[in-house]
Order: sequence, then C-alpha cells, then structure tokens
Amino acid sequence: MSKQALIVIDIQKDYFPGGKWSLDGADAAADNAALLLNAARKRGDLIVHVRHEFASADAPFFAPGSAGAEIHPKAAPLGDEPVLLKQQVNAFQETGLKELLDEHAVQAVTIVGSMSHMCIDAAVRAAADFGYSVTVAHDACATRALEFNGQEVPAAQVHATLMASLAFAYATVQNTEECLAAYQQ
Repeated sequence: MSKQALIVIDIQKDYFPGGKWSLDGADAAADNAALLLNAARKRGDLIVHVRHEFASADAPFFAPGSAGAEIHPKAAPLGDEPVLLKQQVNAFQETGLKELLDEHAVQAVTIVGSMSHMCIDAAVRAAADFGYSVTVAHDACATRALEFNGQEVPAAQVHATLMASLAFAYATVQNTEECLAAYQQ
C-alpha cells in the first residue's frame, strides 16, 4: 500500500454562513471532511491542513489575523498535524507542501476543501503533475456561483464542471462514502 496523506484546504470561517465569502454547501462539505479526517487519523495517515491568508489587511476575505481566516472548528487540526499557510491559490506554491509530502514518503493524496473551482483545482492538478496518485472527495469540497460574460453559473454547475474536468485526467473523484470504503482496503 502506498503512503497516504489527507490534504485539507481552506476550510476556514469566512467560507461559512455569516462569513465574508460564504460558499454553497460549506457546512455539508466540512462535515464530510471531518469524517475523512477521523478515518485518516485512525489509519495514521499524514494529515496536512492548508490555510489561506491574503497579504493585505483590506482583502475581501481571509484578511491576515482575522477570525474569518481561522480554520473552521469542523476541520480543526489536532495534535501535531501540520498547518501550512499559503498566500497563493495553489497549495503547493511557496508553502513547503511538496517537501513535507516527500519527507513522509507520500505517494497518494486525498484532497478536500474549498473552493472547488480555485484552490482545489490548483492543488489537484499540481499534485498530479508532481506524480502523486490523487483522489478528490467531491462532496467534501464547496464552491460558489460564478459569473461569466453576463451569465450566472450556479454553484452546483461550477462544482460539477470542475469535478468532471479533474476526473477526466487528473484524479479519481469519489464521494466521501467511497473514500471511506477505500480506506478500509
């Protein structure tokens, strides 16, 4: 069996109802991420939390040192689980994530978190490009509606399109239940 890691990206307070940049389905996604966290902890897998803060205090969300930039309690790190700070979309960019995974001889990663169409997309593609076997728990990820060329794209469509794209060439995309079943093998 290959050495596994669970990468939990940007499950932060500003993405939840009442936050500065709330996402559709943030609570349900975090509940599923919590199930995967518990399973990964029981297996003894490496768990890496990634937390985003913008460099500027006038950022629209995740302002440095703000309560909204804190990891949501549903996905809070325990013990010595590493928490990496990022200021870019890609969790591998200038964070030491690849070095940490390599230090632990990780070959396969499961990625969960937010936003599906940005940080999850970037991390999944980077992980695959670095040669890791990548799984995405699609129902442990959340996003929001977007606008393009005067047309609103509903969050569910944004999410589905992104997951279909990742499943085409970059990752195995499964629901939480499928991921948990795979953990038992």
